[in-house]
Amino acid sequence: MEITVVIPAYNEEASVGNVVRGIRESYPDYEVLVVDDGSSDDTAKAAEAAGAKVLSHPYNKGYGAAVKTGLRNATGEAVVLVDADGQHEPKDIERLCGELERYDMVIGARQKGSAVSLIREPGKKVLFALARYLARRKIPDLNSGFRAVRRDAALGFIHFLPNGFSLSTTLTLAFMEAGLSVGYIPIKTSARVGKSTVGPGDALGTLILILRTIMLFSPLRIFVPLAGALGVVTVAFAVHDLMQYPRGISDSCILFGVSALLILLFGLLADQLSLIRKEPTK
Repeated sequence: MEITVVIPAYNEEASVGNVVRGIRESYPDYEVLVVDDGSSDDTAKAAEAAGAKVLSHPYNKGYGAAVKTGLRNATGEAVVLVDADGQHEPKDIERLCGELERYDMVIGARQKGSAVSLIREPGKKVLFALARYLARRKIPDLNSGFRAVRRDAALGFIHFLPNGFSLSTTLTLAFMEAGLSVGYIPIKTSARVGKSTVGPGDALGTLILILRTIMLFSPLRIFVPLAGALGVVTVAFAVHDLMQYPRGISDSCILFGVSALLILLFGLLADQLSLIRKEPTK
């Protein structure tokens, strides 16, 4: 299997050269493709000097856009995504690719002892819990940027993958919901070189994209619980109102009942639309 290593990079002049050299020394036969996402420093020059093929965006489009450019231009059957900040160990690439015989995508799951941002940990736990509930599967690492994927499978979802940092999360859920095989291997990450460009606002974007992805594939997992909760409230109001006979059913009870029915009907409609929009995956 021919392999392309794609490294999205934005203002990573201080680290990208070492990342490229480490990969080329360990895997001289792999194609190494750095996508410079409109950097204002010498990221492109550093990557090229280290031996990578460089593609440059004319302006900053986002991490996801850089990954999509890499997927479109990669020549390998498999694509390995590696961060440009020096967090990932080149030796783990072989472990990822070795599992592609069994899986369509293999993700490096960060273990205890990995360098992580403590500020973002509470938000990540909430997002992980929601994703696990909606996907109905244990997800060791939802948004790891270190992964190996079969290129043809990833290209099947490229039209709705986001341009921001939420691409990793969306790609993970899309593969799971489409019935493709997703595997995990344990990894440890080092402290990144330089300052992270991920901001607090990215958490809200990730939450929205989790809901969008599930809506695309299995909308009933969102609508049925909402309709069920309103149904329980309706029954509670109805029991209360009947105990107050002869006052009869209150307007609040009717409102909740109609709302539950409408949400369920919208869910059924969304489910039918999702079936129509799904395309066969190669």
